[in-house]
Amino acid sequence: MENEELAERVERLEERVARLEGAEAQAERPKADGTFWALDGLKDRVDDPGAVLFTGSVTLPSGEHCEWQQGHTVEDLLADDWSQAAETLSALAHPVRLLLLREILHGARTTAELAAHEGLGTTGQLYHHLRQLVAAGWLRTPARGRYSVPGERVVPLLAVLAATRR
Repeated sequence: MENEELAERVERLEERVARLEGAEAQAERPKADGTFWALDGLKDRVDDPGAVLFTGSVTLPSGEHCEWQQGHTVEDLLADDWSQAAETLSALAHPVRLLLLREILHGARTTAELAAHEGLGTTGQLYHHLRQLVAAGWLRTPARGRYSVPGERVVPLLAVLAATRR
């Protein structure tokens, strides 16, 4: 029994030393000015310089926490049929739908809470926009009359919005 415990302790120590040595090697590399720290990290992990990565760690006003990262090679992205993205993107191309998503991310979850917002139009218009967002995958209905932005869509949604800034 003692030999097994000793072997486990030695294995854990070896793992820790390997991590420390890896951190030291990384610290010895010349540092960039820090402007592109995320890009530098991507280059360290990906041999092919043609990659696109977006990532985020988000705590919403409602208290929910989402972490997400997604990466693709440029070759794959350029080879895709971009017309397949049209429906998903067009669901975001309306001010009321963007307002709906923002309100839901801020914690408004029920149809009644959303209908109380004066900028969201009539109940019929509200349901029309909600259906489009659900169909495109930007919203989920965990229960009747309740809506949420799926955790795996929060960071991509915010990345799309960030990409619109100039």
